[in-house]
Amino acid sequence: MSKLKNYMKDFSTKFKEDNVPVLAAAQAYYYLLSIVPLLIVCFAIIPYLNINPNDAITFIENVLPSEMASIFEENIVSLVETPRGGLLTVGIIGALWSSSAGINAFIKSTNEAYGVAETRNFLVVRLVALGLTIGMIAALVIAILLPVFGNVILGLIESITGISGSMLILFQLLRWTVSIIVLTALLIMLYRFAPDKKLPVKHIIPGALVASILWQIVSLGFSFYVSNFGNYSATYGSLGGIIILMIWFFLTGLILMTGAVVNVLYHRNYIQKEPEHHHVSSM
Repeated sequence: MSKLKNYMKDFSTKFKEDNVPVLAAAQAYYYLLSIVPLLIVCFAIIPYLNINPNDAITFIENVLPSEMASIFEENIVSLVETPRGGLLTVGIIGALWSSSAGINAFIKSTNEAYGVAETRNFLVVRLVALGLTIGMIAALVIAILLPVFGNVILGLIESITGISGSMLILFQLLRWTVSIIVLTALLIMLYRFAPDKKLPVKHIIPGALVASILWQIVSLGFSFYVSNFGNYSATYGSLGGIIILMIWFFLTGLILMTGAVVNVLYHRNYIQKEPEHHHVSSM
């Protein structure tokens, strides 16, 4: 129990020292800049797939709280109904650049957490950010879509096999487990390559796992709260959706930095114990 108290005290101290809420807010700003071009890319592709605009809007409404979804609906209809090859090309470039700016903010934040100065040149940092951005897009699509389409898949399995009850519960748990595994793998990649510090993978897994589980819980909880209790439109009017999106990005940045702090403390404790281990071995 005393170890847990000491750990929580160390965590709280590190959390305050690094000004984690400020770092999370900085990340949220860049994430907000990246979301629109990313959506433009996604929905600029849809016209070539012959998908009904109403289906695309329904999908967005199922994934996001209604006030957040309403921000994108008009643009979605325009993009889905009209194929625009030029927009697709520009959108991809803009999305990658804007999103990599968000990851770049995360790189600076993790360097701050580990207390290291950035020694890589600008081009290397930008290439790392671009690579992590592409990996993040692929992993997050899987992590987000798997729970969304899980019910459809389960319904299909049930109609074909006739299974029900405990087996369906098992499949429900399995799809969320896969989602957490994919997200954890993404976070391991982020925590491994973002800071300008070489770290063993085992020093990264604890924070990645904590951040992955927290992100799933907080995202579901926040979506439920906004959809059922939070009436931001009454306070902020047409800006309600933007405010909600910004809060969600801030929470995401906070969770990412929480995982980074967990990793920093784990790494620090390992280094402190290492001399003792060598001393014992030499005896």
